[in-house]
Amino acid sequence: MEQTKESIRRRARIPLTLPIRVLCRESVEYQWTEQSRLVDVSHLGAGFTLTRPIEVGRLIQLTIPLPRQLRCFDHLEPMYSVWSLVRHASAIPRARRQEAALFRVGVGFVGKRPPHSYEADPTLRYEPVPIRIGYNSMWKLGKRPLPNQRRETRLIIPLEVLVETFDENGNPSLQEHTVTETISSLGTCIRTNLNIGVGRILRISSQSDHVSTFAAIRSRKVAPDGIARLGLEFIGERWPLQRD
Repeated sequence: MEQTKESIRRRARIPLTLPIRVLCRESVEYQWTEQSRLVDVSHLGAGFTLTRPIEVGRLIQLTIPLPRQLRCFDHLEPMYSVWSLVRHASAIPRARRQEAALFRVGVGFVGKRPPHSYEADPTLRYEPVPIRIGYNSMWKLGKRPLPNQRRETRLIIPLEVLVETFDENGNPSLQEHTVTETISSLGTCIRTNLNIGVGRILRISSQSDHVSTFAAIRSRKVAPDGIARLGLEFIGERWPLQRD
């Protein structure tokens, strides 16, 4: 039977429950850190869980007391600090409604330093190109291209929603009740009085549609009426516009 790349990758990683520190810059002004533990790891990547959502294509920094034989640099340092590309992120189903959300994340190690483009704009998302192993880089990165047009037409539907931000510890912070101006299953445009910028991840909920999901801010513009509009892209799941 032909072996798939995914099955080879899974066998290449070994189970190792070491503590890790995750650093993510969601925007120029905002970053968060979280302490977690590895699920599995190899010299090219790792899997772990987080208590907050994260986007595929994001760059994050991991700090791990990784065994020297699994490192590509800094073999004599007590901690291994490696920039990593989020390649997979999904919510873990909760057994009970009251349980805290948990997300399974898989990353590929990029190297000791992020690219210059990330330093200029931490909201950029990347995609992997063929592997190159060396002193500073395990994965080469390319910028994820922006779509030329929306994949779905947005409908003019005024839907009452609750928008929530998260603080540096992953707890709900600011809240705002607002109304969608346009919406599709992939994203929406909302009015806001919140002072939040492009790159931030929010939770957006609708009591009438019985939906609670996450979205990333792709754009922020102040309209002629003086009120800002946020262009949001839903993360992980589509908004269920179709009704029986």
